[in-house]
Amino acid sequence: MGSTDRAKSSRWASPPSGADPSGEEAAGPPSVDRDTREEISVLIVDDEDTIRESCASVLEQEGFQIKTAHRGEEALQLLERRSFDIVLLDLYMKGVGGMKLLTACLETSPDTIVIIMTGNPSVESSLSALRAGAWDYLPKPFSSTQLHVLMGRASHAVKVAQESRQRRTSLQMEHGHGKDSEVAFIGEATGFKAALELARKVARTDASVFLTGESGSGKEMFAQYIHAHSRRKARPMVALNCAALPETLLESEMFGHVKGAFTGAVKDKPGLLEAAHRGTLFLDELGEMSLTIQAKLLRVLQDGVVRRVGSSSTDAVVDVRFIAATNQDPLDAVESGRLRRDLYYRLRVVPIDVPPLRARMSDIPLLANHFFLEYWKRHRDTGEKPPHFSEEAIRDLQKRNWPGNVRELQNVMEHLVVLTEEGQEIEPGDLPSTEGGSSRSAGGIAGLTESFLDTEYHVARDRLIAEFEQAYLERLVQESGGNMSEAARQAGVDRTTLYRLMQKHDLEKRDLMEGA
Repeated sequence: MGSTDRAKSSRWASPPSGADPSGEEAAGPPSVDRDTREEISVLIVDDEDTIRESCASVLEQEGFQIKTAHRGEEALQLLERRSFDIVLLDLYMKGVGGMKLLTACLETSPDTIVIIMTGNPSVESSLSALRAGAWDYLPKPFSSTQLHVLMGRASHAVKVAQESRQRRTSLQMEHGHGKDSEVAFIGEATGFKAALELARKVARTDASVFLTGESGSGKEMFAQYIHAHSRRKARPMVALNCAALPETLLESEMFGHVKGAFTGAVKDKPGLLEAAHRGTLFLDELGEMSLTIQAKLLRVLQDGVVRRVGSSSTDAVVDVRFIAATNQDPLDAVESGRLRRDLYYRLRVVPIDVPPLRARMSDIPLLANHFFLEYWKRHRDTGEKPPHFSEEAIRDLQKRNWPGNVRELQNVMEHLVVLTEEGQEIEPGDLPSTEGGSSRSAGGIAGLTESFLDTEYHVARDRLIAEFEQAYLERLVQESGGNMSEAARQAGVDRTTLYRLMQKHDLEKRDLMEGA
């Protein structure tokens, strides 16, 4: 460390204003509770005794597990024996320097969050450290409050990553140990195999991916596959459906907000971009994002800088891999002005088109049997002999149009599991209908009106219209995969009208999708 650092180290002082040794959390910067901090291990590496010991003292008071090293060589020995959740590392040290130690640390433990401390915080050195994998940097001299704020963000990121790994492990245990997302990639159809091969190739890189395909065709499944086979797999993949949130809430969710930014913003909150740091952010239905938010997202793509809602300064520098998806033609969205051209081409480094199920009918026997057996294990006694499909039933499945794609096929298989008997041969007559939105028996309008013949005309008409509207809305939302803009387009009405009709019949999109 240079003489400048030593001269300024005396300015490092006072316990952090946001921390309370009793364990009570102060409102303010994002952090975690004391119980979580006590499970987070921190290594502090600095050849300046004052800074190293001051950092250790403050962080120990906050509950972190602390180890220190006064030389890079000593830190390397510690890293060979164990991993740490967070490493605070001086950039300029004699012997093994900070950049070399940063590389060694991430090679042995890719999950570790490394924060660089430097007394010469030039743009070039900071960017070099970030490109090499550093999570953030802390320019010297810094106050204990600055350290507290940064460690709050870092510990929050550690918690998010741990929870993501736990969820992934639970899913693997449920669906087959260590099978990852491979089980969902069953199929031999040419278009599907070509899309999968492209996903395999791009997964090894950090290139942005743009997925297109109909609702229910498996775009999110491809995103999960790409992330799981990337160098970022130890970090979370954060998914955000841009069509599911109004503009103000979408902006806050993505970028975070500062205390007082709007009514109800009682403390600073990091957004999903910060949660996805060194991981992947999956933006589903990108075309539903407003142009204002698109412009703000473009800045993150260009320089990695995140500014939270209500903030007048840079709140974080992030390293995120982007995967975007849409079930519409993105070029139409660009030409109509709904999608920024510059944002589209930044995200569309590698385009992958996921084929609809009707384009891979030869895969239906494999998919149907796989999904049926998965749901059988989930819902039925594992000692029971599962049913099997007759050849006629398989041919019937292959003749269907499948507007809901793989998601619809899964729904049909779960329906069959619930209703079929042990060892039964499933025939075409056992398959649930996927045509139309009503489960009424045959008869069409005549059959519907017959039940109202003893009712006054105006009452019968209103009831019939209400039943039609409700059945129509249910089918419309399900077939659009919950994309309300697409549902409105198919119905030939605007989104306001669609929401008004749903409110009239007391329908919630979430409930409709759960019933799909």
